[in-house]
Amino acid sequence: MNDESRDTRLLRVAEHIRTQNWTAIGIDFLIVVLGVFVGIQVSNWNAARVDHQRGVDFTERLRVDLGNERWIYDFIAAYTQDVRDAANRAVQALEGDIELSNHDLLVAAYRATQYREGNRRSATYDELVSTGSLGLITDQRLLRNADWVFRLRTIENVVREGMESPYRLAFRQNVPNAVQRELASRCGDRAVVPGEYEGMDTVIDYPCTLELAPSVVDGVAETLRADPEIRRALRQRVADLETRLVDFDANRARGVFADVGGVAGERSQGTGR
Repeated sequence: MNDESRDTRLLRVAEHIRTQNWTAIGIDFLIVVLGVFVGIQVSNWNAARVDHQRGVDFTERLRVDLGNERWIYDFIAAYTQDVRDAANRAVQALEGDIELSNHDLLVAAYRATQYREGNRRSATYDELVSTGSLGLITDQRLLRNADWVFRLRTIENVVREGMESPYRLAFRQNVPNAVQRELASRCGDRAVVPGEYEGMDTVIDYPCTLELAPSVVDGVAETLRADPEIRRALRQRVADLETRLVDFDANRARGVFADVGGVAGERSQGTGR
């Protein structure tokens, strides 16, 4: 109702009151009430339509995020297992339980220092929580899975323990930088396309050959074999990695990702360190 029609309506109501035309007054009152009611309903319908569309958009975004999160989780779990296997080979060789050439010992010992960061995909869920919009998601199973998934701290624990590993520090302190650069270049992480499972198991677990003089390889390997602190730190590294692998399996057993399908993500994934 524009200003002119509103003024006209008010003038008519005033005239009806002056002449005590109660029937007309009742009709005017009913028109006003109906107008207000219709205005409120239209406003509510528009708000409901907007909220519904927001809910649809948030649901789709959340599904995509959870699909990416599942791939990240599977990738970090597979990578961590490969690092654990390398660490286990290295410590067994250092303790004399298996035989490894000095070359293969050096590669395994280097790969035991590695960890992989995972770029979490919680932006949509964080937005829903921070804006109080969780009620827009009508799929309660999806919402419950999102709550479970984004509360997990297994990947963060793997990254933190990898960064702070005493073994990682000892290895880097004892191995010449030139050798470390060669290890990273020849035996470091291969690229992986986020969202794709093919090649996930060979990011760090693949044959490689160092282009180092045999005397250099033998010298570094002897340094590792002769240092008892290296062995102790490597035992702890194996134990920490195995604890996190148990966490990965336990979360899967709980069905955290049971209803989450894999979705290809962006081509920007954390690199090995």
